[in-house]
Formats: sequence, structure tokens, C-alpha cells
Amino acid sequence: MTKRRVPQSRSRSGLALACGSVAAILACASLFVWLARPGPAETIGGPFSLTDDHGQPVTEHSFPGKYLVVYFGYTMCPDICPATLNTLAASLDRLGRKADRIQPLFVTIDPAHDTPAVLNRYVSAFSTRLRGLSGSDGQLKKIADEYGVVRTLHAPSAPHAPAGFDHSAVLYLMAPDGRFVAPIPVESSETTMVEAIDRFVS
Repeated sequence: MTKRRVPQSRSRSGLALACGSVAAILACASLFVWLARPGPAETIGGPFSLTDDHGQPVTEHSFPGKYLVVYFGYTMCPDICPATLNTLAASLDRLGRKADRIQPLFVTIDPAHDTPAVLNRYVSAFSTRLRGLSGSDGQLKKIADEYGVVRTLHAPSAPHAPAGFDHSAVLYLMAPDGRFVAPIPVESSETTMVEAIDRFVS
């Protein structure tokens, strides 16, 4: 499997820098983000209709028999997103054949920039297993609400600079039948992430 990952040193420095930002505060509390959603944990997740990084329609029924690892972020994210995807890709490699039971999904919170072509270039840099999902503002708001994702747009830091987002960051592990299984903290080490996924995926 061919992949090109963010260097480990860059990932660690990105996480350290992020700890001084609102985005990192949300990420560092990611294990508990889903608790803020009204109702029981069983209400996390739900039906969705999006477009993948190859321009194909995707729904919650597109991955029969697979556990989903769902992560919300955006391709211009400077720290948490690339570090998380780097660790996830390495963790799936270490899971061996069990990784064939898992479909990782990167759902953008920035549809204005993250077209299918942009997403394809981005996710393929981490792993050929990873699928990028985008859609209309309405479609993405629906799935974000279903997962209790918080997203705040903040103004560009300079003229012509891209806008940025503060966003909650958590890996949602979903069972093949659509049930929410467990949150996996994005700040997990590779070993911790492997152990967490291995514990829940049969």
C-alpha cells in the first residue's frame, strides 16, 4: 500500500502548537465532546448523503459489513487534522487483516474549499484506505448535527489568506449496523489507537 504521511516530528509539533488555540482545547476534550449531545450516546450518527473524493455519491449504506471510523476536519487545518490522520493511517497498518473490516472517513467541514478533487489529493497523502467526503452546506450540517460536531468559522488572519475553523475533534467508531461504539481521542498515541480499535472491532 503506497502512502505519503506527515513526518512524525511535524505531527508532534503541530499538536504542541495547537494546544494554545481554541481548536486544540476542543480537540484535547474530544473524548467528551459526544457527551454534550442531547440524548443518549446511541443517538450519535444517522443517515447521510454525501459525495466522496472520486465524485461518487455515498450514504451510510455504502460500506456494508464495515466498521466506520469517522473524523470531521478540513484540508487547510494546520495541526490537529494532519496529525490525527497520520496516526490513524499508521494504526490501521498495524492492525493487519483486521483493518479490512474498517472504513476510515474524513468528512470536511469546509465544503467551499474541499471539493472532491482537493479531498482526493489530501486523503491519498495519508492512506489509500481513507475516503474523503463532502457535500452541500445543508448535507454537511445534517451529518455534523448527527455526530454533535462543533464548528466555528473565524476570519482570515491576513488579506487573501484562507479562513480557518475551530472545530471539535474526535474519531467516532461506528459499528456495521450504524451503532455508535466508542469515541477515540485524537491525541491518542499510535499504540493507544491500535489498542482501542482492536478492542472493539470483532
